[in-house]
Amino acid sequence: MRIDPIATIAKREYLSRVQTKGFWVATLLLPLAMGALVFLPSLIAMKSRASQRLAIVDEAGGYGERLAAKLVEEKEPTPPGEALGERRKARNEETAQFKVELVPRSGERAAQRAELDRRVLAEEIDAWLWLSPEGLAANEVEYHAESVSNFMTQRRLSDVLSEVVGEARLKAAGIDSARVAELTHEVDLETTRVLAEGSRQEGGMAGFFLAYFLFFLLYMVVLLYGQQVMNGVLEEKSSRIVEVILATVRPIELLLGKLLGIGLAGLTQLVVWLTTMVALSAPAVVGALALMPADTELPQVSLALVVHFLILFLLGFSLFATLYAAIGAATNNVQEAQQFAGFLVVFLVAPVFFMIPIINDPDSTMAVVLSMIPPLTPTLMMLRIAVKMPPLWQILAAYALTAGFVFFLVWVCARIYRVGILMYGKKPTFQELWRWIRYA
Repeated sequence: MRIDPIATIAKREYLSRVQTKGFWVATLLLPLAMGALVFLPSLIAMKSRASQRLAIVDEAGGYGERLAAKLVEEKEPTPPGEALGERRKARNEETAQFKVELVPRSGERAAQRAELDRRVLAEEIDAWLWLSPEGLAANEVEYHAESVSNFMTQRRLSDVLSEVVGEARLKAAGIDSARVAELTHEVDLETTRVLAEGSRQEGGMAGFFLAYFLFFLLYMVVLLYGQQVMNGVLEEKSSRIVEVILATVRPIELLLGKLLGIGLAGLTQLVVWLTTMVALSAPAVVGALALMPADTELPQVSLALVVHFLILFLLGFSLFATLYAAIGAATNNVQEAQQFAGFLVVFLVAPVFFMIPIINDPDSTMAVVLSMIPPLTPTLMMLRIAVKMPPLWQILAAYALTAGFVFFLVWVCARIYRVGILMYGKKPTFQELWRWIRYA
């Protein structure tokens, strides 16, 4: 196997993709499109969201005004300064989720309820609450609306109602609600990982999210570029120029050149995407950090974790790209190849089903064995490293097994490619593929 032909083919495959306008249009527009898909719906919802017009009938007495005040209450304390506080209060009332109308109790109960229903149907109000003594005694409040599918609104109402009613009951019992809140304040865990070189505190969730990010990144990249690798291997078959190419290079050199060239083109696009996303999100991150209290502890990601992430990503990408190349080598056209490519998605998605058990017990026999299986290694070993650092020999063994499996796939793929690249129109059986591997 010669290096020069492989490098020449890889360069040709890389430049033939990178130098096209379509490549750069997709490279530059996709981050913008993804950003629009993520943020535009939220921005539209924020701009177009109208406050819900809520009528409250306080038949029990003593709850309506407090509930109305809580529903438009500021989440953050008002800074010192009465004028500023009043302005913020007025702005908060204008942008509140609810526009509350306190309706006095009058007349027959059935007649007043019917009138409230009429106002809902006439779109004068969106919903109404009925606070009755018997309902509050049973911890129930009636909520009537034309649509009752807005679970976020109902959750907000339920939380505020619980707070208001709880405070009233504590006050009636002669208990200071503020003191109760102070005594029953939630206790947070300060997590510290114990490492071989000593103990150090770090963001326990940072590595966990990095493992999840690896899964989604690998999933996206394989789906985007695995198909390109497969189609690239199929190119010469469809163009019928492979006889000329094979007069100067060996099949394995052609295959490796294609894998390297297409893979590098995909990684180039990925680096541009990630760089663009980081650059676009940097101002928002800086602004968020500026608003945080000075004593806020940010999640920490160690350099070792980042190195493992990069190694496992490259191994995972190489593994699945080679599997797609093997499918391209064994099939005759794209339609036929797509039927086999669907099986690879199973191996790509399978780690999701094992994540929770591995998080709960990263040193279990199941976790160790599964993280050593090459198609599952990139995601599951990263998850184990993030949750609890495995012994070094297990990490090195996983790397060696995955790298060895990639080289084995390249060898198998090359032997299939050597015979299959000259086969036209005939779909090979599994017995024929086995013969190609043995005797090619």
